[in-house]
Amino acid sequence: MSLQEKLGGIMSLDKPWSVRESWRVFGIMSEFVEGTERMEYIQPAVSIFGSARTKPDHPYYKLTEAIARQLSDAGFSVISGGGPGIMEAANKGAFFGKSASVGLNIQLPHEQHRNIYQDVSQTFRHFFARKYMFVKFATAYVVMPGGFGTLDELMEALTLVQTGKTRKMPIILVCSDFWSGLLDWFQQVLIAEGYISPEDMDLIHVIDEPAQVVNAIFQYYETSGFEPTPAEREIQLNL
Repeated sequence: MSLQEKLGGIMSLDKPWSVRESWRVFGIMSEFVEGTERMEYIQPAVSIFGSARTKPDHPYYKLTEAIARQLSDAGFSVISGGGPGIMEAANKGAFFGKSASVGLNIQLPHEQHRNIYQDVSQTFRHFFARKYMFVKFATAYVVMPGGFGTLDELMEALTLVQTGKTRKMPIILVCSDFWSGLLDWFQQVLIAEGYISPEDMDLIHVIDEPAQVVNAIFQYYETSGFEPTPAEREIQLNL
């Protein structure tokens, strides 16, 4: 049997699946369009990440709520993943502040449910469409303690900024004790073995106090302003 005949047989067997995949593209497109339209007017905004498993009585929850409230009162919309834990704390702090509380929810088999502290709420089926919204509309990242999902968002942000695929922005790690082991590993392994450059560590700010988080963001933009430059808009367009 020729290669062409083999491929023809495979394509005929998979045709129902390929049709589903084609229609799935339209679903993905609709998530990008609807999300972009709903998020367009919330800037400047700060994306806050952290564990969905953090309980409301935990110090990390209370610290996140305080940071989000101060950001909101300072004029920043606050974007979270829309679920429980740190996400809820971020939305709660912003909800009772002066600026918008935004939840970008994700459909998961377990763990994720929408928290009630959202002025703007958008639900996604696809992680990559949701992650695009976190990056595109953020002027800063605030990363609280968390697990795999939090680390995924952190590494995504570092990679996009490092490679120039998104505008430079403050990436702030809160709770220095929690992050110290990871940062030591960056220094002792990634830099030592040449996998990242020493200056890549300058992309990261480690801050523990809510007021200092707000001040660090303002200081970062004090000369350029929060509005993206034409060059930065072009970068975001090609994100």
